[in-house]
Amino acid sequence: MSVPRSPRVVVLAGGLSHERDVSLRSGRRVAEALRSAGVEVSVHDVDADLVPALSDLRPDLVWPLLHGASGEDGSVRDVVQLLGLRLLGTGPRASRVAWSKPIAKTVVARAGLSTPEFVTLPQSLFRELGAGRVLDAVVARLGLPLVVKPSRGGSALGVNLVTAADDLPRAMVDCFAYSDTALIERAVTGTEVAVSVVDTGDGPVALPAVEIVTEGPYDYDARYNPGRVEYFTPARLSADAASAVGEVAVAAHRALGLERLSRTDLIVGDDGTPWFLEVNVAPGMTETSLLPQAAEGAGHNLGDLYRSLVLASLA
Repeated sequence: MSVPRSPRVVVLAGGLSHERDVSLRSGRRVAEALRSAGVEVSVHDVDADLVPALSDLRPDLVWPLLHGASGEDGSVRDVVQLLGLRLLGTGPRASRVAWSKPIAKTVVARAGLSTPEFVTLPQSLFRELGAGRVLDAVVARLGLPLVVKPSRGGSALGVNLVTAADDLPRAMVDCFAYSDTALIERAVTGTEVAVSVVDTGDGPVALPAVEIVTEGPYDYDARYNPGRVEYFTPARLSADAASAVGEVAVAAHRALGLERLSRTDLIVGDDGTPWFLEVNVAPGMTETSLLPQAAEGAGHNLGDLYRSLVLASLA
């Protein structure tokens, strides 16, 4: 198949998840960058008009920049492929695996990567067994501090660090507001980094790690409102540690069957161990997001990089 001189790309942004506003911002930023590189782009929301719009437009490529359930769980990607259109990024099956944090952690652990010990507990179990005794068993097994997070979801919504056993029930309630299943993992102390991976045709390559420093939690407000977080690109790691986190991100990308781009969140422990936390198949692309920061830190022009991802997907 010949690659169009000016490929026509539809960016999907919006949707109905809790991360709708972030997705819209990501979509706008990517569309602006692609246009600056000579790519014909339109941005569409995910609503009742999407299927007829895609059927009429027949774009060369569809780039899902949807954060949250339908955008990252594979369902919208399935619909795009049902219409006979090409996707930029990970396909529906691998997206489902990566979208589930417990499954993704299990897959990368089998591939030899380190990930904090965890348990996964559905809300229904607490009604059947009684919350108190179950949570006592969690603390006895995993210890403190703990991190409680929805088993599926992004942007740190419903995520809490628990340092005292008395705070665990409240953290569970907050988590269940975003998902019916909670992942509870042993908290790891160290340097928090995000490593983005891109594949422009020659295989997945890690961009420089971005170090995240914040007073208080790295929550939704901190992520998308400038001023609460300090970023260091590249991360202030030793050469060996920087190389190791890049290798972990690429290994996770490969083990999970991801395509074109991803972002892996890690903690570099006090002993230098890179701990895999989770991976994103639709990383944020806003002005404060980590993949664009890493790309610019590596000397990439965003428009040129995104165009290269488009052309590689078409080739």
